[in-house]
Amino acid sequence: MIVLGSTSEVAQSFVEKALLEGEKFEKIYFFTSNKETTERFARHIDVKFVQQSEVIELDLMKEIDYNRFGNINSNLLFCATGYLGEGTEEGLYDNKNTERIIDINYSKLVPVMNYFAQKMENKRSGTIIGLSSVAGDRGRQSNFIYGSAKAAFTAYLSGLRNYLFDKKVHVLTIKPGFMATKMTEGLPLNPKLTATPKQAAKCIYKAYKKKKNVAYVLPVWGIIMMIIRNIPEFIFKKLKL
Repeated sequence: MIVLGSTSEVAQSFVEKALLEGEKFEKIYFFTSNKETTERFARHIDVKFVQQSEVIELDLMKEIDYNRFGNINSNLLFCATGYLGEGTEEGLYDNKNTERIIDINYSKLVPVMNYFAQKMENKRSGTIIGLSSVAGDRGRQSNFIYGSAKAAFTAYLSGLRNYLFDKKVHVLTIKPGFMATKMTEGLPLNPKLTATPKQAAKCIYKAYKKKKNVAYVLPVWGIIMMIIRNIPEFIFKKLKL
C-alpha cells in the first residue's frame, strides 16, 4: 500500500481501518513531507498490526527524484495530499498562497500520481483512491482558489478512471465535506455536516470494497452539492457561500 499525504488524519484512520478489517499488505509506504511525525505513526502501525512499513520523505514543493521510487509497487494507492491555504478574503491576491494551493492539490501532485498509476497499468491491477473535495463541485466566493484546484483534481481522477478501466485498475474519487481535522481546526463547522476521520475511513473503506467510482463521505453532501450545482448562475453569483 502506498499512502500519499501520510500525516492526514483521514489517511491514518483509513490505514488502521483496512488493517483492522484484515487487509494484508506486503509493505506500507508512507510518503510525507513531515518525516518525524509520520515515523511515529508508522511505528504504531508496525507494533499494533505486526506490519512492515517504510517512511519516505516527499515534498511536492521540491524537485522529485523518481529514481528513489523504482522498487516500490503496490495494489493500493491512497492519496490524501491536500493544502487548504488562506481563504479568498485573506489570500486571493497573495501569489505564494495561490501557487502553493494549486501546486500541492494539483499541479505537483498529478505527476506523482501518474508515476504510480503507470506501474499499476503495467501489471494490470490495483486501486487508486483520491481525496478530492466538495469544494471542487462549484466555485464559491469564500475559497474558489482551493475549490478550483480540487475541481481540477476531480476531473483528473475522472479521466484517469476512464483511461485505466480497461487496464483493470480502479479509481475511486472521495469527496469529503466538512472534516474535523487539524486542517480545519478553528473553523466554524456545522456538527451535523462534519465527519470525523474515523467516520470518513469507514465510508472510504466501504466504497473501496464496493468498487464505487465516486463517494461523498457523508451522503447529505451529495444532496447539498446537487442543489448548489443547479442554482442558476444569475442567482448564484449574488450569494455569499
